[in-house]
Amino acid sequence: MKISLTDAGKRFNRDWIFRHFTYTFETGNAYAITGPNGSGKSTLLQVLSGNTMMNEGKGLWTTAEGKDAGEDLYSLVSICAPYLEVVEEMTLAEFLDFHSGFKPFLNGVTKESIITALGLEKAANKQIRYYSSGMKQRVKLAQCIFSNSAIVLLDEPCTNLDAAGIAQYHQLINDYCKDRLVIVSSNDEVEYKFCNEKLNISDYKH
Repeated sequence: MKISLTDAGKRFNRDWIFRHFTYTFETGNAYAITGPNGSGKSTLLQVLSGNTMMNEGKGLWTTAEGKDAGEDLYSLVSICAPYLEVVEEMTLAEFLDFHSGFKPFLNGVTKESIITALGLEKAANKQIRYYSSGMKQRVKLAQCIFSNSAIVLLDEPCTNLDAAGIAQYHQLINDYCKDRLVIVSSNDEVEYKFCNEKLNISDYKH
């Protein structure tokens, strides 16, 4: 999978969030988008996901077969972000069943194996609304990382996680994301220390 942005720009009203952004993201690499809070990292991630249109420039999403992803892009992308919520009225088991209905799990992964990997066996049949903030974040990470998607987008992925949760996050990345395109939006090195390429969005404030 490859995402190529050429001279891309995004603005809100008259203010440019980023401009003249040219970069290629490819499968097998992990990229960090860094910059201060409010600098536009999340906006760039939304552009890369195909959910937000650019105001100028070109974007091309190319599959491993060399085809334009087109309308199939949504099925190739999974995202974890603080502003995206899980269905808290469901139990974890119910939510994973529901989620897998429109975004299948990775090959060989089951609902049971996800619950075990998260260490949430005892809470599997409890409504998510009763989870701690850290437990909810683990669920958000799971629905993203365990989805059978070529592109994994992570926005501040360690929000509300304690040291054990952060270690688990890195383990999931190591175990399940090596052959995928991973992009992390963060200003905390703990969240992106595995990334082999880093770009600062402040460099594209023209």
